[in-house]
Amino acid sequence: MISQDQFNKELELIIANAIREDVGDGDHSSLACIPKNAHGKAKLLVKDEGVIAGVEFAKRVFNYVDNDLNVETLIEDGNRVKYGDVVFYVEGSSQSILKTERLVLNAMQRMSAIATKTKQFVDLLEGTGTKILDTRKTTPGIRALEKWAVKIGGGENHRFALYDMIMLKDNHIDFAGGITKAINKTKQYLKDTNRDLRIIVEARDLNEIEEILQSEGIYRILIDNFNYEDTRKAVALIGDQCLTESSGGINEKTIRKYAECGVNYISSGALTHSVYNMDLSLKAV
Repeated sequence: MISQDQFNKELELIIANAIREDVGDGDHSSLACIPKNAHGKAKLLVKDEGVIAGVEFAKRVFNYVDNDLNVETLIEDGNRVKYGDVVFYVEGSSQSILKTERLVLNAMQRMSAIATKTKQFVDLLEGTGTKILDTRKTTPGIRALEKWAVKIGGGENHRFALYDMIMLKDNHIDFAGGITKAINKTKQYLKDTNRDLRIIVEARDLNEIEEILQSEGIYRILIDNFNYEDTRKAVALIGDQCLTESSGGINEKTIRKYAECGVNYISSGALTHSVYNMDLSLKAV
């Protein structure tokens, strides 16, 4: 997994690029009619319900644009909100508040939607011991925000990207000439490059699981697109040799049944690619 320093750098890049994209050589709407020394205050207003996420990110945005902006937080990340709630107040330069408005809203609306969906999945898994994972099916350029939102919603992060974990999926296996060859080549690669990365291997059927289990040092087996019966058989086969993960179109209606098969993790791309943004507004007060 990536370090906190790496994660912070990702956030810095996201903010810098978003401000470049949105502001360019100046917020001319504000510059045209708002005096430079004008002082203002605004509130983050909830017009929806769910789990709020992105408060801490908003603070980073405010600080990046103008470190004299002051934020009074009323509701922290991870708390449930309802229509009419005020999450925070921001006060300072009116021009600075307006410059940050769209980035703060875009990020918080998206992050809150992801956190809300993740919490829904977490609640469905309650009592099973199975944990929900995100995937790399994220919006290009803002993966750090979306994975942060999953954590806020109570889920866990899978690998961040291609560089922090080995994941041998069907195409890797087929291109490498089979499961055992793919695993052996991977182990040799890690040795040759002096890298310490966990290895996950995808299985398409029970025979592939049996073959994977012949190799040592596998961190987790991805039980992909199995039905309930075969998932239970796979979990029994694997035992305590490594961790287990189910994936493949698992949704709100099926997630509990897969968890009851005994898997350690369930991964879902829907956490980040199939959500509707929470309705939020930044209003002057």
